[in-house]
Amino acid sequence: MKRFALIASALLLTTSPLPLLAQEQAQTEAVEKLDTGTGAEMAPIPGWAREQRNGMLVFTAPEGDVTAAIVGVDGGEDGSKAVANAWQKLSPGFAREVLIAQDPPARDGWDQITVVNYKSSPEEKIAVQGIGLRKGAQWTVILIDGALATVAKRGAQLNQAFGSLRPANFEKETFAGKAANELTPERIAELTGFVTRAMEGLEIPGVGLALVQGDRIVWEGGLGVTEKGGAEQVDKDTGFMVASNTKGMATLLLSTLVDEGKLAWDQKVTEVYPEFRLGSGETTASVRVEHLICACTGLPRKDMQWIMNTSRDTPASDTFVQLAATEPTSGFGEVFQYNNLMASAAGYIGGHLVYPDMEIGAAFDRAMDERIFDPLGMTRTTFDFSEAMRANWARPHARGYDGPVEGAPMDWNYMVHPYRPAGGVWSTAHDMALYAMNELREGTLADGTDLVSAENLLKRRERYVPIGEDSWYGMGLMEDASRGKEIYFHGGSLIGYKSNFWFIPEDGVAAVLLTNSDTGQGLLGLFQRKLLEVLYDGAAEAEENLAASVKLGAEAREKAREGIVPEGDPTVLASLASRYSNPELGPLTVSREGEDTFIAVTSGRSRIGTLQNDDGTSSIVFMTPGFFGFPLVIGESEGKRTLKLLDAQHEYVFVEDAG
Repeated sequence: MKRFALIASALLLTTSPLPLLAQEQAQTEAVEKLDTGTGAEMAPIPGWAREQRNGMLVFTAPEGDVTAAIVGVDGGEDGSKAVANAWQKLSPGFAREVLIAQDPPARDGWDQITVVNYKSSPEEKIAVQGIGLRKGAQWTVILIDGALATVAKRGAQLNQAFGSLRPANFEKETFAGKAANELTPERIAELTGFVTRAMEGLEIPGVGLALVQGDRIVWEGGLGVTEKGGAEQVDKDTGFMVASNTKGMATLLLSTLVDEGKLAWDQKVTEVYPEFRLGSGETTASVRVEHLICACTGLPRKDMQWIMNTSRDTPASDTFVQLAATEPTSGFGEVFQYNNLMASAAGYIGGHLVYPDMEIGAAFDRAMDERIFDPLGMTRTTFDFSEAMRANWARPHARGYDGPVEGAPMDWNYMVHPYRPAGGVWSTAHDMALYAMNELREGTLADGTDLVSAENLLKRRERYVPIGEDSWYGMGLMEDASRGKEIYFHGGSLIGYKSNFWFIPEDGVAAVLLTNSDTGQGLLGLFQRKLLEVLYDGAAEAEENLAASVKLGAEAREKAREGIVPEGDPTVLASLASRYSNPELGPLTVSREGEDTFIAVTSGRSRIGTLQNDDGTSSIVFMTPGFFGFPLVIGESEGKRTLKLLDAQHEYVFVEDAG
């Protein structure tokens, strides 16, 4: 469990690609440590200006619209009061109302942690948060205030710096030099027992799980059921959507093509796929093959177009149409910015190089089957929804307004199919274990032949851009070295499906965890911690983390429901037009069915409720499990009714459409 969560995630880069040598030097240089003046130390926020202001350490983002301060406060165990006092030191008169304050488990040498989030109205487009960290009688308080778009863009930099904030002279837990314990039946039972308890607390109907050690699968199977209330048990061959885990598989395809000389990592993308465009001509010319999936090109997350405006007839080529209309918001290599369209382009270009005369979607599917899935024995792994859902597949689940986990609509997940190299594959615990074993063998198959060279398989693990303290994004793979072991992993998230896989090359260990509920997201970090405790006799934290996750999650859900009228305020609903449109997100219609009101977009539909915002505006709120809480602000422009969707770095306005 992370010590705290920032309000928004982030991603980004610099004005030109860093030479690889310069990247490697940047990764190995000693990190500067700052004395915060509060008895704690931290790394600076990369690229942010900093100053001492009346004894406080204040950072300012390059854009000038976000500040992040470290403030010392003495005395007491009331974390909310300590955070409030820190605000008064930094900004006398600060009076923003608290949304929720919570105390997660104290870690990394702290005696107490309090996280305070503050209310804001949608049109403010700001992020305001306070995080109190107590050691003895001294509080070290982090205060973040400013534009949501910048916090979203630079969130990885904030995580990188504040993840390093610890009491001076604290010795962080490390497993460096430790050999992994054998995954005996007793240790495996400890892991499966933990997962079972977590499933109960987090309301996860089913889990696919696999454990690898010593070049063999030591345990694989399922826990729970494929559908809530059903009797069909999950097993090692139950199909789940594994979403963004697809990215590393797509880069494995590219690795085989580099082996064959059909492309080079540092080759311009336009040399291998002349139709590729990214915003301006200058930007397009700067993109190399390796940049397509390194999350390091400065291209912001831009998912709303395919989430809202994708049909089952949307062609794979739409990836390139959208990219041509998109420009980076930060420089190459500057920050981590996760973009699904770039990953989609990477896979499709790879498929095109194998089968240049085929439609790019079909070419990619065939290339992945022949070059990756079939050689690895991944017989139940597919991009074909109908094949995956024919038998033994896990149904998606999520929470709606009412709270308990329930079935989520599968229809929305078809939106990923046109962009499937970024996250459209179905797989199983068994097949994902085979995929992980290929990573541990560095591309050598069980029969001794090579699927891919070690050189080009390992290229995918290069540290392209930091995502946190001692953690980086590669090409469809992440690395966490914060505990003295190089742990590689990636996750996947679609509606009703959350998954992760991990591998630790030094010790020949891997694990796969697939879930059929949005609440499974909470299990992923918990399981990683428990796995490290079992493998390396780590401090017992996972059970406390689980209990806190259940408790704090329930509190947050209760807070999220406040102010929502689940059936919709009749006056607000009556003010809506029946049809809207947006040039990027397509049409949106509003309809009544009995007592319920629905909105429909190209990708799917949802029942809606309403919410009164603090600034006097109203929003319609999606009520469908998997989308619950998704808001659109009701407004008017030039005499026409509007619905505004705010997405971190983007704003989309649906305008009343009489046609």
